[in-house]
Amino acid sequence: MKLQDLDIIITAPPAPGWGGRYWILVKLTTDTGITGWGECYASSIGPEAMKPVIRDVFERHMLGENPENIELMFRRAFSSGFTQRPDLTVMGAFSGLEIACWDILGKARERPVWALLGGKMNDRIRAYTYLYPLPKHDITAFWSSPEMAAEAAADCVERGFTAVKFDPAGPYTLRGGHMPAMNDISMSVDFCKAIREAVGNKADLLFGTHGQFTTAGAIRLGQALEPYSPLWFEEPIPPDSFDEMAKVAQAVRIPVATGERLTTKAEFAQVLKSGAATIMQPALGRAGGIWEMKKVAAIAEVYNAQMAPHLYAGPVEWAANIHLAASIPNILMCETIETPFHDQLIKGTIRVENGFITPPEAPGLGIEVDEDLARANPYTDDGLHLQMQEAPCDYVNANFFAGGAPPKEE
Repeated sequence: MKLQDLDIIITAPPAPGWGGRYWILVKLTTDTGITGWGECYASSIGPEAMKPVIRDVFERHMLGENPENIELMFRRAFSSGFTQRPDLTVMGAFSGLEIACWDILGKARERPVWALLGGKMNDRIRAYTYLYPLPKHDITAFWSSPEMAAEAAADCVERGFTAVKFDPAGPYTLRGGHMPAMNDISMSVDFCKAIREAVGNKADLLFGTHGQFTTAGAIRLGQALEPYSPLWFEEPIPPDSFDEMAKVAQAVRIPVATGERLTTKAEFAQVLKSGAATIMQPALGRAGGIWEMKKVAAIAEVYNAQMAPHLYAGPVEWAANIHLAASIPNILMCETIETPFHDQLIKGTIRVENGFITPPEAPGLGIEVDEDLARANPYTDDGLHLQMQEAPCDYVNANFFAGGAPPKEE
């Protein structure tokens, strides 16, 4: 069995774009006719520019290879061009292709991917979700309304979720870390207070940030949130400053989580060694794929740390997250996004039920991709999957966050 063909589909979820402006799906086919699906979580260049990168990685390192040889193909991509160091774009391409290889291997052996990773450690996976507007909410006002967030949190608890995430802490800008505005600290406290009152002890609060603060600013904000006992303080400073993030972890009595912008065990090992975080949040379509993150989970075990795979993408990456989660002892929870489009794209083959996900028993990733639906929703804009704000933090007026990935303003 050899890898023979590659197809790349850029599909766009409908507005407001929960999960990003577009998802990069890859379809591999072997010379025996088995197909495998993967998803590349890559956002540093546009999707049309990413297509030839994915094709080059495939043709240079994977074409004609047995899909079993994942370690060999990873080493080829990781070493390409005399690098042997983390590269977000190359690893973003390889990761989706690697996920597709696992889908192929599972189908070839008529076993789910988790069975090829050491078997099932967990019969069900705890899920968490961002707080999204309810149908009755104003979608613009929602992101700065503690009251609406509390209503959304109560709704999540009613549906069985035991953890909810929200991020009212102000803008994430291309300027690097900033000191939070006092009104951003106040709003963050108000959100935590309102949500905690709404859910009581039935759900954990997951406080999201996007690397936007200086070390001192993150400590100020984190200490203000401590009375509400969030389960985590996510990526409080830029993600490559591991020693500085460790200072935040030491000063704030909230566990620090990080990882959605990191790639390969080389970076995650530095996080763990430095004490920067105790919760790893890899995006499997960027971080090196399933096998590489299985290694990270093992390293995390040594440091008594847990895994909580990140998801701001489509359901193919989600499926990969679930198989990894099913196979490791130190899973905390998996992020999930519930929209009709996510569900329809994999024909309802994996779902959250009462706040938990049951690992699929079907071969491979256990999903059935609606290829026609993916192709019928092409991405036609020129924005990146996610974009950072260029304007600095506003210390006079309120900073407003627009959720999702809305169409570009004319």
